[in-house]
Amino acid sequence: MGTSEAFRGLFCVETGERYDATATGESDAGARVEARYDCDTVDWTGGALADAPRSMWRYADLLAFSDPVTADEGGTPLVSAPTLADDAGLGSLSIKDESRNPTGTVLDRGLAPAVTAAREADADLAALATPGNAGQSAASYAGMAGIRSYAFVPSRAPFSNKAMVNVHGGEMRVAGGRYPDAEAALHEQLQSEWYTLQEFDNPHRHDGLKTVAFEIAESASWDLPDAVVVPAGTGEVVAGVAKGFRELREIGLIDALPPVYAVQPSGCAPLVAAAERGDETVEPWESPDTIVGELEIPEPKGAAAALAAVEATGGAFVAVDDDDSLESAVVAAQEAGVEVGAAGGVALAGAGTLADDGALGSGDDVVVVNTESGTKTADVLRSHLMGKGI
Repeated sequence: MGTSEAFRGLFCVETGERYDATATGESDAGARVEARYDCDTVDWTGGALADAPRSMWRYADLLAFSDPVTADEGGTPLVSAPTLADDAGLGSLSIKDESRNPTGTVLDRGLAPAVTAAREADADLAALATPGNAGQSAASYAGMAGIRSYAFVPSRAPFSNKAMVNVHGGEMRVAGGRYPDAEAALHEQLQSEWYTLQEFDNPHRHDGLKTVAFEIAESASWDLPDAVVVPAGTGEVVAGVAKGFRELREIGLIDALPPVYAVQPSGCAPLVAAAERGDETVEPWESPDTIVGELEIPEPKGAAAALAAVEATGGAFVAVDDDDSLESAVVAAQEAGVEVGAAGGVALAGAGTLADDGALGSGDDVVVVNTESGTKTADVLRSHLMGKGI
């Protein structure tokens, strides 16, 4: 198996029991597993990355697989948005624009190593339930790896995601209802044995997402912003970004962790509610109601990881209304030239809320992660404009 020199294996977060790189699901103790690395062997100082590829695989020392399935994901720009910073009363605001990834989503960073694990496990079929973006991404990488893929999506998933699953050669089943219905359908209807690409059941998904943090820090010569703001659904982006900053601290490139702020739609905010209660676990959101389908996750699989990650960085959880999120995405397109998806608009609206509440201010340099292309939710953004009479 082609694993990197620093990769030590997958480890249970409760018992420390070690598992092989292709293991999936919970540990024997019923806990999640995490990829761990010997950070003492990694040195990225003194121009060590000068000849590395301009993709997430420039950080291959801290990724599990040495021969990945890849479409050169990562290497996305950090776009300065001074007008948005002025509007919010921030010192600076930059958008980490993950819409530039191969299938237009930050999730490409996680599905590339997750599908690589499936290939290394000699899987014939890889499958997952998804609100949309992950299904499209999984189909793309599985196609490159020569693996059959099956995505179960809710009926409200964007047409572009559904269409592109098939365009990439993946199979798809549309489940009536919402994301939990797609999850249930996967386990009830798919009778063949499959290798899971589900978030956290496949730990390489959030492990790959840590490269967002690596790029943010490297772009500032290993300096750090005062805050990183991300949208939160399953919890994998939150956990992955925080993991990246922790590993940079372990290898000695940074001394502290920047606060990571996680933002959810107010119509489906189980992580926000758990943080407000001071709980380490979430209660399922009884009546999810948000136009941002990618973030309508009533019981996030990565809840514990996300809650712990935000607490460790000194960040916080924030809820924002749909109208504010869609308006933020539209303003970003019109004033910063970045086609922000509805989920990215949630993060931008969250940055504004944090500024209004005094958590962030005129002396702060803030990075907001846009997790998806605006073209994925173009109909939703256009409808928002029509509702304003435009």
